[in-house]
Amino acid sequence: MRKDELLDAAEELLCDQGSTALTLAAVADRAGVSKGGLLYHYASKEALIKGMVERLIDDFDELMAAQPDTTYTGRYLGATLAAVRSGRLRRWAVVTGASGNLFLLAPLREAMTRWHREELSEEPDPVAAQIVRLACEGLWDVASHDPELNTEDDLQALEGRLRALLKPPA
Repeated sequence: MRKDELLDAAEELLCDQGSTALTLAAVADRAGVSKGGLLYHYASKEALIKGMVERLIDDFDELMAAQPDTTYTGRYLGATLAAVRSGRLRRWAVVTGASGNLFLLAPLREAMTRWHREELSEEPDPVAAQIVRLACEGLWDVASHDPELNTEDDLQALEGRLRALLKPPA
């Protein structure tokens, strides 16, 4: 069984039953493997959570790289909207909520710092770029708690307004 299938099973379990249900035995059962098969890839619950957090970071970095925008903040906005539209935000909410261990979330904190500081000084208007990046965080938070709140019309309107902030002053 591939690691991604095990991580998928763990995330599904978190979504369906909450963090108290996240046990190695339950993940193995959900994935249809023996507990030993799970332990081969993830030796502990902490290793499993760490794997989920690392995958979240890699997924968002891939979304960023796939965006056609010329500025980092434009790519960050595009990746955020792509995550919202694809429903990936629920994964972020459940995985980060599952870990009461700050050590396990350290890679996510480091990624957030990178995403919020990277190339900021190279933006045409660094303050506007920072506002857009922070607005993306607000969108993540709201959309992860109420995925039905943001219709496509809402997202297009938000995207238009945020992209307008990124245009260099005349």
